[in-house]
Amino acid sequence: MVRKSQPHPDTVPGLPARRAALRLLDAVLRRGDPLELALHGAAQGLPPSDRALVHAIAAETLRHLPDLDALIDGATQQVLPPDAKARMVLRIALVQTLALDTPPHAAIATALPLIDGGPRKLVHGVFGTVTRSAPTLPVPPTLPTEVAARWNAQWGAAMVDAAARAYAIRPPVDISLRDPAETARWTEELGGTSFAPGHVRLPDGAHIPELPGFAEGAWWVQDIAASCAARLLGLGAGRSVLDLCAAPGGKTMQLAAAGWHVTALDQSAKRLERLTENLTRTGLVAQVAQADLRTWQPDAPVDAILLDAPCTATGIYRRHPDVLHRIGARQIEELAQLQADLLARAADWVKPGGRILYATCSLEQAEGEDQIAHFLAARPDFAIDPVQPEELPDGFTPTPGGWLRTLPDTLSDRGGADGFFIARLARGTN
Repeated sequence: MVRKSQPHPDTVPGLPARRAALRLLDAVLRRGDPLELALHGAAQGLPPSDRALVHAIAAETLRHLPDLDALIDGATQQVLPPDAKARMVLRIALVQTLALDTPPHAAIATALPLIDGGPRKLVHGVFGTVTRSAPTLPVPPTLPTEVAARWNAQWGAAMVDAAARAYAIRPPVDISLRDPAETARWTEELGGTSFAPGHVRLPDGAHIPELPGFAEGAWWVQDIAASCAARLLGLGAGRSVLDLCAAPGGKTMQLAAAGWHVTALDQSAKRLERLTENLTRTGLVAQVAQADLRTWQPDAPVDAILLDAPCTATGIYRRHPDVLHRIGARQIEELAQLQADLLARAADWVKPGGRILYATCSLEQAEGEDQIAHFLAARPDFAIDPVQPEELPDGFTPTPGGWLRTLPDTLSDRGGADGFFIARLARGTN
């Protein structure tokens, strides 16, 4: 009798992508690597379709992590540590079935080869117990406990509820126009809606590279909240501006289109390549330089500075769910110190009577409100230049303190916006 040979595990269809997803989640949850940066290494050698699947599995696992873990823990009496391989494999298998419409038999068939020995039997049993009960993932997803507690302490329970609701909705795609005078034209041609001159929110499902105007450089993708930073510096009329931490270039292009003489700096050579590509596509001009702002300084003071400071990026958690699992008190403290250092250094580069626009895509007050309070206490030659309602897109409102703060309930009835803090600072003339 001839025994039929079993296929080698690596020949199981779809297994390489699941193995890559396991590596990617390990990089995010154990090492604290950003999802987008870790994707390249985890999915190296895979075709684009498989890379997209790897990203989808990892991103949806992170989005639903507390709820997946609740299902797992409810189906076994065995204690599985958060970083146990069996738990990680179960998360991958369950998220495919419950969020990505993968049939249960296919999800478990590509999950079991990822694990050996006794845990394999455990994974099979827990997966069967969970799926037999025909569960669904809650809508909206449950926020991680630490994140919910931190935001509740800063903003209150209503913000946490709004953040959870926003987490369940696919973020819309906004674009900024090279020529704001053509807002009506592009709104009609692209079938979108506009909340301000130079802005269009695209309809769902738009395939960016194939849309009219993209190849010609008439517009670029940029969330409406992010676009407010450069918007609040107004028209340049040939004046000089430093765009610090500039890549990938959305704000650089806004400033150049508004008539500023722009010097765009970033520490990352790779990110500057993308910025340069964007400038080439749009036909806009800026001086681009790679520099570490902790040691670089300009030859002469400038009229304005836009500092989009390195931050935790918790304000873009809808697009990057990994930040809710990578960012904690230590990371917030470290980045707040870096922001303070950069802001203090940049303050001496602006002319008397000039402006600094400070921005972070963060929902942490330590990176926004507290940062500006500390800066103003240390630099009495600066003051808040209050943002006026007429300077902002529809649905945006300045705070009583004179800055702009967008939260998960901003534009919530029209698709929402990223979380941002933006303050405009004026240097005295004396």
